[in-house]
Amino acid sequence: MTDYRTLSGQTLAYYGDAVYEVRIRKHLIDQGIVKPQVLQRIATHYVSAKAQAELIELMLDQTMLSEEEVLIYKRGRNAKTYTKAKNTNIKTYQKSTGFEALLGFLSLKGESDRVTELIDWCIAYVDKERAEKNGK
Repeated sequence: MTDYRTLSGQTLAYYGDAVYEVRIRKHLIDQGIVKPQVLQRIATHYVSAKAQAELIELMLDQTMLSEEEVLIYKRGRNAKTYTKAKNTNIKTYQKSTGFEALLGFLSLKGESDRVTELIDWCIAYVDKERAEKNGK
């Protein structure tokens, strides 16, 4: 069995990106959003580097993460990147990589309840922000 604590931040982020993306896509479809172009546009409120960086900053500010989770986030954030940040600055990209690494680590470790808890919190936060922005 693999000790997931030894995986690179980039590897954890690679997996965490998929975990988070699938959950967001299901959430949007469950809301009745079914047109691909609309799904893609709305999904960016949840899965863009900017959105993920904001979410992880809020989690840290609210001390929602355990000591180990903060360390995993920092490993992902500080990982050497081999790709260029798209539509964002490098700091935002690094924070979003840390966010994805955290979700990847927890998921690989089998902590599905914790992954669900964190993603549910993210969804609730983004949904609330979107509703307030749209005057609902």
